[in-house]
Amino acid sequence: MLDKRKFWKKQDESYELQDQIISIKKQPVPSHIAIIMDGNGRWAKKRALPRIAGHHEGMKVVRKITKLANELGVKTLTLYAFSTENWKRPKMEVDYLMKLPEEFLGSFLPELIEENVRVEMMGYRDSLPSHTVNAVEKAMRDTQNNNGLVLNFALNYGSRSEILDAVKSVLNDCKSGILNENELNEEVFSSYLMTSKHEDPDLLIRTSGEIRLSNFMLWQLAYTEFWFTEVLWPDFSEKHLIEAVREFQNRQRRFGGV
Repeated sequence: MLDKRKFWKKQDESYELQDQIISIKKQPVPSHIAIIMDGNGRWAKKRALPRIAGHHEGMKVVRKITKLANELGVKTLTLYAFSTENWKRPKMEVDYLMKLPEEFLGSFLPELIEENVRVEMMGYRDSLPSHTVNAVEKAMRDTQNNNGLVLNFALNYGSRSEILDAVKSVLNDCKSGILNENELNEEVFSSYLMTSKHEDPDLLIRTSGEIRLSNFMLWQLAYTEFWFTEVLWPDFSEKHLIEAVREFQNRQRRFGGV
């Protein structure tokens, strides 16, 4: 039997969210939002569940936040899905994480296509299992003509390795005459990074109360606004993203000026 109170509460929350979206869009929204999705394991532990249960719940949140970011008019949403250091985790957990892209994109891909979202990935593909790469590449192919939000997964990504590889590429191009070292500046160097097609993030969100970058986009976050929350990623909701964007809109970005 339908619980009318729950139904109307859900309807009221939906109307309230739409009102907030309309209000937020009256001011500039972040063009690029990056999120360090932290706290899945702690969420599961608090409920006496295996860590993989937290990752599975976190996957549902990605779905909601992607749809809201797209509705807000965000151009790029970069999600830190798996770092180059995460291989140190227990094998069972790593194996599950490597299956998540296939599970997530397999079920969510029709919605992404309908929502005009384009899937991209940055990270080191050679070290990933073939089934993981195949799932991401299929999503990238199937959404390549979409021109809405770019859903960019940082998968097997590490910023220090990215920067070192960029330096090596710059040195090689200087030696071969492709690049004149006197022409090297921040803009040119940025073109050697994995994010060369994207603007630097305007807003970084990290969940679970941790206040560090964890080897994530160290070059690109130089003038990004940071927003930290105690909320664990599986509990992160649309209202939290709204809160983060509102705070971003209330900050003054000087980029070193006055």
